Amino acid sequence: MARLVIVHHSPTDTVRALTGAVVAGAHDDAIEGVEVVVRPALEASAADVLAADGVLLGTTANFGYMSGALKHFFDTIFLEAGGALVEDGSAASTGGGRIPFGLWVHGRYDTTGAVRSVLSIVGALPWTRAADVLEVLGEVGDEERAAAYELGGTLAALLSA
Repeated sequence: MARLVIVHHSPTDTVRALTGAVVAGAHDDAIEGVEVVVRPALEASAADVLAADGVLLGTTANFGYMSGALKHFFDTIFLEAGGALVEDGSAASTGGGRIPFGLWVHGRYDTTGAVRSVLSIVGALPWTRAADVLEVLGEVGDEERAAAYELGGTLAALLSA
């Protein structure tokens, strides 16, 4: 059975609404053969990632960057999960990999820096983006929840094939 791990930092009701919709989409009744594992970013481990066939990441946009919790997740799993570094210690581009991933980001005013920061780290992991990044500003309504549901369903469906 394929495994999708969802790693998120959801500190507010607004972000929890997106996370809930992503998780619900990954559990859609039409998708079979996928185990969905949900981990808060501060509890997720390299073992979770190494056992996964796909990864979904969720974060808030904080001061132009991803949440500290998601950054901590990357700091603790990066090398063990196959992250590549160059001689000066910065992330090296792997050019993609075998593990599909998706990302959702919520911000009050802007998500640009948070998306960029996540994608720069993920670019040095053996992962490949399997869906457009879901960027949500402000309140979460039906349209945003539907997009989050679709993101979760898309990643799970890719693994069920």
